[in-house]
Amino acid sequence: MKRNIIHIDEDKCNGCGQCVPACHEGAIKIINGKAKLAADSLCDGLGACLGECPQGAIRIETREAKSYNEVEALENIMKEGTSAVAAHLKHLKDHGQDEYVKVAEQYLQTKGTGMNNDHAGKPMACGCPGSMAKDFRGVAKEAAVASAQGAVASELRQWPVQLKLLNPGAPYFQNADIVVSADCAAFAYGDFHRKFLKGKALVIFCPKLDEDLDGYVEKLADIFRQNTVRSVTAVRMEVPCCGGVVSIVEDAVRRSGKNVMMKEYTIGLQGDIV
Repeated sequence: MKRNIIHIDEDKCNGCGQCVPACHEGAIKIINGKAKLAADSLCDGLGACLGECPQGAIRIETREAKSYNEVEALENIMKEGTSAVAAHLKHLKDHGQDEYVKVAEQYLQTKGTGMNNDHAGKPMACGCPGSMAKDFRGVAKEAAVASAQGAVASELRQWPVQLKLLNPGAPYFQNADIVVSADCAAFAYGDFHRKFLKGKALVIFCPKLDEDLDGYVEKLADIFRQNTVRSVTAVRMEVPCCGGVVSIVEDAVRRSGKNVMMKEYTIGLQGDIV
């Protein structure tokens, strides 16, 4: 069928990735340093990405293309968490796509997500608020008061922090220094917030207990592809299995095709830096 769909001029594209988070269906990926349409069925042709390309490399064209598939798009979006789904639902509603909204609501109900168009961006009674993205960078920390009371102020700047729940297009990853840490490290190293976390975005996972580590590599690679990352600091424990933290970060940097400065720290079991 002929329909409206985006066209990306690869000669103009410089791979900046600004179009990726602007696509609410996850239809655009950075591959080999260029933005590409991942699948015709993921592009709704509404052009939300057009104004985000500083190179003017994206336009809408009419051509033979596979029909847009709302269910396929939702399955793609749901990997990024409830905040991405909420943004997608709002996108559909803002563009008057009532039929797609109806399909989305029905599908979400069958999956038991607890979300619908009336509650986009809010956790429902049966939904989990733990994966909703929150950016704390503009929130002032009461460091002086905390110090006077003998407490230590948190340096955490975002939520969530677990890699499985993170959205690669979240704003706190843009122009960021990122610390990728084994989830045990913050408990073993007492000064973790001041030494490693201050001023950085945080990603945590366990390379021994978590599943789908290749999926972790790809998600980290997406974070590096979609954002200008100033540096990445890998923090692992000294136990051998924790070496997976470093290898996953290294693989993700290579897969992203980006030149990202990397540092590595190993925490001893008694809380020292090895």
